[in-house]
Amino acid sequence: VQLQASGGGLVQAGGSLRLSCVPTGDTLSMRAMGWFRQAPGKAREFVAGISRSGGSTSYADSVKGRFTVSKDNAEKTMYLQMNSLKPEDTAVYYCAEGAYISSLARRYEYWGQGTQVTVSS
Repeated sequence: VQLQASGGGLVQAGGSLRLSCVPTGDTLSMRAMGWFRQAPGKAREFVAGISRSGGSTSYADSVKGRFTVSKDNAEKTMYLQMNSLKPEDTAVYYCAEGAYISSLARRYEYWGQGTQVTVSS
């Protein structure tokens, strides 16, 4: 399984972006998936996660109320809608797939290549 993340870009503070993640390869259905981000000089951190069915979600405190994770199992696509973006949201955003939602990166088996999100002040 390979994951393709896209949708990053440069946006002003207060703006919005929507990231997409599409798994390719031999996969029958999407399992639990998550978004992580890594800013320069910082550790990779959990952003949001969604269960296989899409019925359960989890968010980092720093993005609650601003970001929304969703998935379309028919289209095999996961999304991260990011609103009210702040300069501190600047990072490379990665999508990942695993057996269940977790804030721990090591719980995810497959990772995308990352997409850059830059928020200017």
